[in-house]
Amino acid sequence: ASAAIKRYVELGNALNATALNAIGTKYVCLLNATELKAIDPPSLKLAPLDPSACSQETKNLLYQKAKEAFSAQHHLPAYYELILPYLGGAPAVDLKALSRNDVNMNINTFVALRRDSLMYLTPAEVQGLLGLNLPDLAQWQNRAPVRDWIPLQKQSELDKLHIGLTGGTQEGYINLVTPKFPAMSSAPLGTVAMVSHLLPALLLSFLVVSILS
Repeated sequence: ASAAIKRYVELGNALNATALNAIGTKYVCLLNATELKAIDPPSLKLAPLDPSACSQETKNLLYQKAKEAFSAQHHLPAYYELILPYLGGAPAVDLKALSRNDVNMNINTFVALRRDSLMYLTPAEVQGLLGLNLPDLAQWQNRAPVRDWIPLQKQSELDKLHIGLTGGTQEGYINLVTPKFPAMSSAPLGTVAMVSHLLPALLLSFLVVSILS
């Protein structure tokens, strides 16, 4: 199938609606980057594809084609249903915009979004995307990618969702960075001696400040 598609394109044939219907979801993942870029965007209106099983690169390229194909419907309620099969390749900026449209995305679509895009979403934006389906997010808090998204958020913002998510960053905490001193085997003796001399004083100062605060 891959060889047939390649030969078809090499002969100068366009990947129009007829060709895409022949390729279908069964073979769409076989298209390489060059072939994907050759797709005529309006063809996706007549030949919808489902790239959910494809590589991330394929999803990304097809999303851009679909976005161009349906750009005229961008402000219509129907836009979400049209772009839905391709959202696995959507960048964060487009998902943020979509979160303002009350799309009520289901949780299976949400967890299949681009991981790097999902990590940039705020709790409020996630709520905007999921809408009525927001309670389903709690069932994923111990599974990727939601498990990896939670620690990047402020716990106070997660609390506003009222679905019991925990593990966010607590406000008021200070992350102390431990200074990295040169190893004794490689540092000059003078440097090591100075560090050894100053370390008790530094620790004492830290303890005094901690007690007084």
